[in-house]
This record gives sequence, structure tokens and C-alpha cells, in this order.
Amino acid sequence: MKKLEYSELPESMKNEFTLRHWKMLRARRGALAAKRVFDVAASAVMLLVLSPLFLLLAAAVKLDSPGPVFYRQTRVGRYGRDFKIYKFRTMVQNADRVGPALTMGNDPRITRVGRILRKCRMDEFSQLFNVLNGSMSLVGPRPEVRRYVEAYKPEYMPTLLLRPGVTAPASIAFKDEDKILKSGGDPDKIYIERILPPKMELNLRYMQHISVLEDIRVMFRTVAAVL
Repeated sequence: MKKLEYSELPESMKNEFTLRHWKMLRARRGALAAKRVFDVAASAVMLLVLSPLFLLLAAAVKLDSPGPVFYRQTRVGRYGRDFKIYKFRTMVQNADRVGPALTMGNDPRITRVGRILRKCRMDEFSQLFNVLNGSMSLVGPRPEVRRYVEAYKPEYMPTLLLRPGVTAPASIAFKDEDKILKSGGDPDKIYIERILPPKMELNLRYMQHISVLEDIRVMFRTVAAVL
């Protein structure tokens, strides 16, 4: 994806916060280029090494419940553009049509195999394909669905300057966010008012320290958090 000049950004993204971060990222072009090289090389190696596991996961998903192996959902990516995110399917077929978008741990739509995949975060492995095709990065702000992006405050918009990530510091900090969502009330409102603001604060902090070394640290912290 071609890097956009500030003037080329969607009008919804343009504000003083975005301009400040755009200038910061422009000054760190070398770090961003190295990050992309690392993304491609690391994701290609991981796909090769994990290919036997992918076959086992695909078989388990297929045998456990009717439906496709992969679940595709539209998320908002870099520069506010929509893209399809890939996940191993962990819910019954057409789950998004029979329930809320936010999924909590006790959701009856989650399959037996799906619970295991979610607990170990293995449903996210297929996003390595997104990393290879350039729609995602190994580390970066997690991509949201459009309606949550529409609730962004102006100071959150700079996060859309980056490719979204498979993991992020915010993902580690909120790995058990479903416990907050189950605290009572409207899950969407709880997410927007109580979870999204601190997540965005962590995302913006990550943007200030972008480097391959930082990404490696986040990846190791992610593995430790899952284990």
C-alpha cells in the first residue's frame, strides 16, 4: 500500500493530532521500512514452520461444526480503509447474524474447538496471511470494526496511520477484556467508554517507540501472556 501524504488522507482523519504523528512517522521512515521487511520475513517463516499446525487446526474446526475453516470480517485498516481480516472460525456459522458483534467468554455461539483456539489465541494465526499481503503488521493497533472507528475521538485518529497488528501492547493489557464486558450493561457502551480510551492511549504510546526491537519485545510478551 502506497504511503499517503497528509493532504491525501481521508478528511475524517485530518486534525492536529494526526498531523503531528504523521510528521513523526515521516521522520522515522527507516524504522517503518525495517518493520515491514521484518513483517514479511518473519510471517513467511512462521507460516512455513506452522503449516502442519494449520492443517491440524483446519481439520479440527471443520470436524467440530459445519461451516468454513476461516472466518472473514471487514475491519478498518491503515488510512481508514476497509479490509478483510482472517481468523480460524471459532463460532457457529453465521454467528454475526444471530448475536452481538462483541464476543464474551460464555457466548453460546462459540464452538468447542473455538473455546480452545480463543484461549490460546490460535484463531489469530491465520492473520499471518494478512501480514504477508500488506494489510496488517505483526505488531500494531488492533483493527476495529467500522462502528467503533466512527466513535473515535480526534486524538485517536493517528492510530490509523499504521498498519493494524496481529498483536499490540493494548492486546496484552486487555487480554481478559471480556471480564469487563460481562460486568453489566450494554457491551458496546462499555467497550467504547471504558476499554477503548486506555487501549488508544497504549496504541499512541507504541507509535512513539516503533522499531523492530520493540516489535520483537511485544511478540515475546504476547506469548508469555497467552501461556
